[in-house]
Amino acid sequence: MKKFKPFFLVILVLAILTPIGIYLPEKLQAGDAWGEWSPEDLSQEIGYVPQGMEKLSSVYQAPLPDYTAGELNPYLAYILSAILGILLAGGLIYLIGWAISAREH
Repeated sequence: MKKFKPFFLVILVLAILTPIGIYLPEKLQAGDAWGEWSPEDLSQEIGYVPQGMEKLSSVYQAPLPDYTAGELNPYLAYILSAILGILLAGGLIYLIGWAISAREH
């Protein structure tokens, strides 16, 4: 576990730095991140909404839309979203590795 300590520290630092994703676009008036457009945003930018996007845009709703969590400060909510994503992805990878390892034994 000690050999992974630098890796976990880097991941933690990156999670803490995620609010830069809110701060910089606001300061630079850059708009939304690439690919995070709603059908309305896309319609405004290019003048139409692709048929598939229009049809499927209501199928999935994000658990933390716009990386918010109720009345929580947006910067803290962004960090929370990052940590939850890391835990979910890491947990899934761990479970897959465990299943493969158990299958080989």
